[in-house]
Amino acid sequence: MRLKPIESGLYLYLKALKALDKRNTGLEYLKKEEMRNILVVSSTAIGDTLLSTPAIRAVRKGCPKAKVTALFNKDNMELFENNPNIDGVIPYHGGWKRFGATVNELKRYNFDLALIFHGNEPQATPLCYLGGARFIIKLPNNSAFRFLLSNREPAMDWSSLGHGIAARLRTAALAGCAPQGERMELFIDKEDGFKVEELLVGWGVKKGDRLVGLQPGASTLSRQWFPDRFAELGKRLVKKGLKVVLTGSPAEVRLCEGIAGEIGQGAFVAAGKVRLKSVPPLIKKFGAFVTGDTGPMHIAITVGTPVIALYAVADSKKTGPLYDRGIHRVIQKPRTCDPCVSKKCAYQRCMEAITVDEVEKAAGEVLAPKPR
Repeated sequence: MRLKPIESGLYLYLKALKALDKRNTGLEYLKKEEMRNILVVSSTAIGDTLLSTPAIRAVRKGCPKAKVTALFNKDNMELFENNPNIDGVIPYHGGWKRFGATVNELKRYNFDLALIFHGNEPQATPLCYLGGARFIIKLPNNSAFRFLLSNREPAMDWSSLGHGIAARLRTAALAGCAPQGERMELFIDKEDGFKVEELLVGWGVKKGDRLVGLQPGASTLSRQWFPDRFAELGKRLVKKGLKVVLTGSPAEVRLCEGIAGEIGQGAFVAAGKVRLKSVPPLIKKFGAFVTGDTGPMHIAITVGTPVIALYAVADSKKTGPLYDRGIHRVIQKPRTCDPCVSKKCAYQRCMEAITVDEVEKAAGEVLAPKPR
């Protein structure tokens, strides 16, 4: 594995440090009842952290006397800081930003165990080791820094771990924490729900109006459906008497406003108008939610809103709905380019295979009245 200069220096330093480490760090020495301070790491995107919540719940149930602290992405940690399965949150700033400061913060806690459910390398494992954790467990465990892990063998990559939730539960199980169900968790504050009600009233949405959410943005271009197709879908839904709400981050306001302008009356833009903690109660209001593989998709699944999930580059078997499958619809198309350049994609040709007709049909199935 080729490392960049800063990573190579860190690698050599940690190799030398590990050689001098006399602690017994193998899994055979780990006794969960002796764990007093546990670090759970899920320091990337919203969806990745939601996928980690079942494993965090397993840790809380498996080690009820331990203090559980989370290392979460500073940009979305507000969504998870009220989770009753954690006792505190340390912000992760991304990449090498504040790396040394984060190490020093971790040292204050004297962690016995670190469970890395999702964290980018080369930072995640070195952070936990330099932060003082005796036992470090991570899946996949095939990075250059695997020599720091308690579960070095057998080496596994993402392709052999199944769905993201299952992979994280396997990580917790290596520490002796049995699964407590697969459902993801979010805990909505009443105040954020009230703010959503005020927003809808301001739009003129009445009780009994049916809402459909559209999420046109995504973390990468390769996961985005096309704006003109979202607009055409929105027009058809409005003609059927539905109201359409476009969701997105503040950076996606212009994209959402452009689509709403094409749809016309009956379309509303929520992007940039609600704080992050109000997004879950807003999405919970939708009768259906059309989205690519995004954080808001995972929020919808968590709060029980039916999704029409649009997949091509990503694999729905890894990140799509794992439970309540009967209420969701997944449209999965094959990748067009070989090899797929994923994050470097300049034009998402594979998404052309998803037509407005089939998305409209899937939405109709989800929105159809259920027989009594």
